[in-house]
Amino acid sequence: MQRIRYLAIAVTTAVAAVASLIPVTVGTTSDAPAHETVTLLAARPIPDVPGKRLVSILVDYPPGTSSVPHRHAGTAFIYAYVLSGEIRSQVDDEPVRVYREGEWWFENPGAHHRVSANASKRRPARLLAVFIVDAAETELTTPWENPARPDEMAGVAIRIPQ
Repeated sequence: MQRIRYLAIAVTTAVAAVASLIPVTVGTTSDAPAHETVTLLAARPIPDVPGKRLVSILVDYPPGTSSVPHRHAGTAFIYAYVLSGEIRSQVDDEPVRVYREGEWWFENPGAHHRVSANASKRRPARLLAVFIVDAAETELTTPWENPARPDEMAGVAIRIPQ
């Protein structure tokens, strides 16, 4: 497990360096999405960890937007790093916290992501998420089913190609 953590941190550092070069649009326009935008950066088997692969994604939050509550894959160990802006997050029963540029956290397999949002109504935010997941896994996240709030199912699952 220690080897996987070191691998995730090393790869994340390299991906963060490249991802920070991708331009971010500041401000809002009438064409700005009302929710986050997810971009798959890489998905590759981990050669010395049989049955696992590393997947990295960028999550861009326009000002004032959020993700619907969701669950992560039961096999996904996640490293999240704030590239720019501020991200308000709550995972499982932990308290809500705001992470700023350069701050990071881990999420355990099967975590329930109750809050994931841009903490600012004026500035965009960008998050890098690196997943170590079973190679056969195709869904990284699925919207949380809350019978009391069917509107929370408006989000879509994040799927990765095989």
